[in-house]
Amino acid sequence: MNALLRRPAIFTRFPHLTAAESTRHGGVSPTPYHSLNLGKSTGDSPENVAENRRRFCTALGFESAQLAWSKQVHGDLIWSLTQPGGAEGFDALVTASPGVLLTVSVADCVPVLIFDSKNEAVAAIHAGWRGTVVGIVRKTMEHMATQFGTQAADCFAYIGTCIDECSFEVGEEVAEAFDEAFKRWDTERSKFFIDLKKANAAQLYAFGIPASQVEISPYSTVLHNADYFSHRLEKGMTGRMMGGIGLLKVPAA
Repeated sequence: MNALLRRPAIFTRFPHLTAAESTRHGGVSPTPYHSLNLGKSTGDSPENVAENRRRFCTALGFESAQLAWSKQVHGDLIWSLTQPGGAEGFDALVTASPGVLLTVSVADCVPVLIFDSKNEAVAAIHAGWRGTVVGIVRKTMEHMATQFGTQAADCFAYIGTCIDECSFEVGEEVAEAFDEAFKRWDTERSKFFIDLKKANAAQLYAFGIPASQVEISPYSTVLHNADYFSHRLEKGMTGRMMGGIGLLKVPAA
């Protein structure tokens, strides 16, 4: 593992594809954002965030100017793009353009990265509990099918590090939004617990992606807080990680 990031094994068979999720290590930000804070919506200085983003991009073979990102709103809007840059209001980004690094920002929510190996298209999805409930992953897959002709058999996906089921305690109003398969009632604590990884993986499986082509992170932002930021555990005073995926430009012959 590079100190700055972890690369999903599911994508390593594709040399022209780069994908990873950042850790909290290897950056320049001070406490409480130490150290690789990639989020602009924090109290960290813009200069620190810019340098951290540069380091993350470099580790993935990109420049900061090739970054694509959106100010996320926990919705289900999908941004289909051909050029790098920033936007607002989108929680999923898709492209078939090489040289663009799609990113989503997380600190307990689920980063979902997808590669359509036949049509050479990629997606980066931010799935918090609200996005999960409205089917942001399913809708992104349907969008890719419409735009690129994406088929499930050609897709490889990564469900990234997020808050784990044993840490994601919710009230009844949130639990009611989830199917029984993704929630657990804890009698001792009188609370529900939600499995966001399982809920989002189910949307990939429902689209038809084989389980053998889906990798799920074994890590937790809460249980492995030494390596990842957790908004809930750190009571909002923390940094943000990124999940990133992009197709590398092939040098001209």
